[in-house]
Amino acid sequence: MAHEELHLNLRNLTLDDYDQLQALMDLVYEDIGGAWPKDTIRALVEQFPDGQICIEDCGELVAVALTVCVNYDRFSNPHTYDDLILRNEKIWHNPDGDSLYGLDVFIHPEYRGYRLGRRLYEARKDLCRSMNLRAILAGGRIPNYHKYKDQYSPEEYIQRVDRKEIYDPILTFQLSNDFQVTRLMHKYLPEDEKSMGYATLLEWRNIFYTPPEPVLRAKKTQVRMGAVQWQMREFGSVEEVLKQVEYFVDALSDYKSDFALFPEFFNAPLMGLTDQVDQTRAIRFLAGFTEQFRNEMSEMAVSYNINIITGSMPLLENDRLFNVSYLCHRDGRVDEQRKIHITPHERRDWVIEGGNKFQVFETDAGRVAILICYDIEFPELGRIAANQGVDIICVPFWTDTKNGYLRVRHCAQARAIENECYVVITGSVGNLPKVENLDVQYAQSSVFSPSDFAFPHDAVMAETTPNTEMIMFSDMDLAKLKLVRNEGSVNNLKDRRADLYRVELLAPVHGGS
Repeated sequence: MAHEELHLNLRNLTLDDYDQLQALMDLVYEDIGGAWPKDTIRALVEQFPDGQICIEDCGELVAVALTVCVNYDRFSNPHTYDDLILRNEKIWHNPDGDSLYGLDVFIHPEYRGYRLGRRLYEARKDLCRSMNLRAILAGGRIPNYHKYKDQYSPEEYIQRVDRKEIYDPILTFQLSNDFQVTRLMHKYLPEDEKSMGYATLLEWRNIFYTPPEPVLRAKKTQVRMGAVQWQMREFGSVEEVLKQVEYFVDALSDYKSDFALFPEFFNAPLMGLTDQVDQTRAIRFLAGFTEQFRNEMSEMAVSYNINIITGSMPLLENDRLFNVSYLCHRDGRVDEQRKIHITPHERRDWVIEGGNKFQVFETDAGRVAILICYDIEFPELGRIAANQGVDIICVPFWTDTKNGYLRVRHCAQARAIENECYVVITGSVGNLPKVENLDVQYAQSSVFSPSDFAFPHDAVMAETTPNTEMIMFSDMDLAKLKLVRNEGSVNNLKDRRADLYRVELLAPVHGGS
């Protein structure tokens, strides 16, 4: 399945999905009886609609999680799968239960590798929190155990899977999603020959409580921003750069970041693979890789379940050169923002033109604008973004000297204060002696907030060590922005004198984007 063809949608299951669900279950569970009858699914959907979660791709069902409510004291003790089954193959659901029970998670084989199971598990966790429930319980099969039954007892097998000495497709996945094995259950599903009838009793404890509401329609207010302070180094190929990119995406995803932000022109070392005499040709050579970077970083966004802001790259379009950043959503969509304001160096040495379109992008973790380096030094764009309800302004930058960096930093902090939003800046460090005009770098990546009591006293939420390759994280509470905009010590947005002045975005200039 090509990632550029994906359009993933997480939603609740309906009875109209049954034909697709039946085909999917028959495919995945061929060895243990296949699909549940339609009446079983009907009961689940009618009794507990919020607990039946699925992912579709262009209208086709590709992943499903089935869930019921149970009493913790009953199902945190040994039980079998049959303890959940009533007459006529209806599944036990206790509307007054204090815990969730994960019945099944199944994913189409062609979609494995995109971490759809993780999305379903995270949706279950969100559901558990929103309902103020105690835990999520599950009986987990161990389908690779039959390969090791002559070598290890079930207990030893589980221990070795936990130590990552053995891979089990179900238990390994569950342990990686913060579930704990609390006991071994015998004859849980006797017909499961691969697991030899054994199963683990798994538990995820809910330590947070949020107001109950339909979780899949709830807007995320707690956002984790991740950024890469990138070390410029010599690369021998595009594949080497992309391998380094994936390393950082993987690391940020492991820490459950909602975003991964890269610097401006982070892939510029590739210009070292061509002649440096003509800088116009060198930057156009680099532009030849932009489509590949966009496509592969979009695939990473889907696979690692993280929104990626690709820093910036040169884009050649109709023999005109632009500096463009892509927002690769984790549902497969890709948006782009072209740099509006072009520096004298870009204009003189590379003949780059400014874009003519600016917008704020709706993501699953807030409203985001991208201002590339020099753009943040123009207050009009920040104010236009604020008028469009921006939560986070992302600023990929490249600066060679400390005074250039400080221009970006001070302007970014001003934009955060005057527009009552978060601003994240990230740049590159190190030296590129073989690349003309990019031989030195200076950066200290940072996250800025409004300046008020709800935020750090210096309005700096996070920052890196200067000129050192590293990743940076910052947890942002979007609800605090609403508070400061309405009840802050000052109200920069509310108190504007619209009777005297205003900033407006004109229609795009003909011929630009």
